[in-house]
Amino acid sequence: MFRTFNVGKWKRKWLQALVMGRTFALLSIGTAMFFIVLGLGGMAENKLNSSPLSSMKGVAAQLSTRFFVDMMALEMPSLPQGEGEATLTRNQVAQFLVRLATNVNPLDPKTLLAGEVPGINRDAAIPLRLSIGNQTGIEPQDYPTSLDKGGNAQGEHGGEPPQDVTHGEVIEENDNGTEEPPKSTDPPTKPGTDKGDSPTQTEGDSKLRKVVFIYHSHNRESFNPLLKKESSNPNDPKKNITLVGKRLQEQLEKRGIGASHSNKDYSSSVEGYNWNMSYKYSKQTVKQAMSANQELQFFFDIHRDSNRRKESTVTVNGKDYARVYFIIGHLNPNWKKNEQFANEIHERLEKNYPGISRGIFGKTALQGNGEYNQSLSPNSVVIEVGGVDNTMEELYRTADILADYIADIVQKKKDAKPVNKPIPNPTNGKDVGKTVMGKTQSKSVGTKG
Repeated sequence: MFRTFNVGKWKRKWLQALVMGRTFALLSIGTAMFFIVLGLGGMAENKLNSSPLSSMKGVAAQLSTRFFVDMMALEMPSLPQGEGEATLTRNQVAQFLVRLATNVNPLDPKTLLAGEVPGINRDAAIPLRLSIGNQTGIEPQDYPTSLDKGGNAQGEHGGEPPQDVTHGEVIEENDNGTEEPPKSTDPPTKPGTDKGDSPTQTEGDSKLRKVVFIYHSHNRESFNPLLKKESSNPNDPKKNITLVGKRLQEQLEKRGIGASHSNKDYSSSVEGYNWNMSYKYSKQTVKQAMSANQELQFFFDIHRDSNRRKESTVTVNGKDYARVYFIIGHLNPNWKKNEQFANEIHERLEKNYPGISRGIFGKTALQGNGEYNQSLSPNSVVIEVGGVDNTMEELYRTADILADYIADIVQKKKDAKPVNKPIPNPTNGKDVGKTVMGKTQSKSVGTKG
C-alpha cells in the first residue's frame, strides 16, 4: 500500500518555519544593534559630558572613606578596619544596593516618584563627596522664588523683603531671652564702611595683599533667631548672611590672609532686579573686583541653606556648630579643579570637626545656575553655611573654623606665599623689597638733591 504525502501542507509548514527563522534573525540583529548603539552612546556621553552619568549620580558618593576601607577589609584580612562601630552594616549595604539598582534613595520617598513625575526631581543635587555626618546624602535645600508678571522676584527668597521683615541694624538685645549676634573680639570696622548707603565692599587691613574675595549672590538670606521670627525662608536687607561673610573676612585677616568682602544688596541697587539673575549680578561684582585687584585668587560665595535645625546643626566637643555644604557647578568645564579645591577644605573639616561638613554636591542647569561664577577661577566655590534656624554664635564658630583651614590652604598655595607679608613702607636711603607673586624685586629709594 502506498502512502501519499500532502506536499502543499509540508510546503506551507516549511515556509512558516522560514518566516519565523527570518523574523527571529531580524529580531536578534535588531536587539544586538540596539545594545551596540546604546553602548556607544554611553561611551560618547562619558567622553563628552563633564558631569557624572545619570545612572551613577550619588552612587560613588555613597561610599565614604571609612565605608570603603571596611569593604576592602573583608577581602584583605591584613587591612585594619576603622575604629569604632563598623560602617558596613546591613542597613548601609541595603541602602547602597537599592540606590545602585534603582536610583531610588530609600530614605527619600520623593525619589520613588522622580522617574514617573516630570520635574519632581529636577532640583536634586549630585553628591560628589559625602561626609561622616551625611551618609544618607541629604541634599542642600533651596526654596524657589515666584515671579510676578514683569519677571521680578517676589516673596522672601532674595526679592523684596516681606512686610514683617525688620529693617534695623544688627540686633543688640538684652538678657530677656531674645537672640543677638555675639560681639566679635576683633577691632571694629571703620565707620561708614559697611552699612546703609556706604560702600558695599570692605578691604580690611590695608597692609595685607588681598588674595581672597568673599561675596553673596543671595545676600538677603537670613536666620530666624536673628530676625526674631519664624519663617521657612527668612530674608532681610541688612541682618543676613553678609554678617557671616564679614566674620570670615575678619578672621582671615587675623591669620595674615588679606581678604575683601562685598555685602552688595542687589535687590535695591540693580534696576529691574530679577532674583533668577542673581549670579549674573554677582558675576559682575567678582569681575569688577578682579579688574581692580589682579592678585585676587580665591573666591567664596557664602549662602545660607534652607534646611531646618536638625539637619543644619552639629554638636562637637559640647559646642553647637552650623553645618556647611560645598556646591560645585557642572556647567563649568573645569569643575573638577573647583571640586578639588573644595575638597581640601572638606577633608580638613572631616578630620578635625567630623560632621560639620555635609559634603560636596554638584549641580547642573537643571538644579540651579549650574556655573556659579566658578569658571572665573579654579579656586572658587559656593559654601552654604548653616540653615534658617541657626544662631549667630553657631554661625560665627563655623566661620572661624573655615578661616583656619582656608588660611592654611592659601598659605600653602605656591602663588599665595607672600600674602601674609605686609607691604613694605619705603624709607629714604634704604633698599625696599617688593614681593610680586612670589618674586622679590629690589629698588633703591634715595633722597633728592
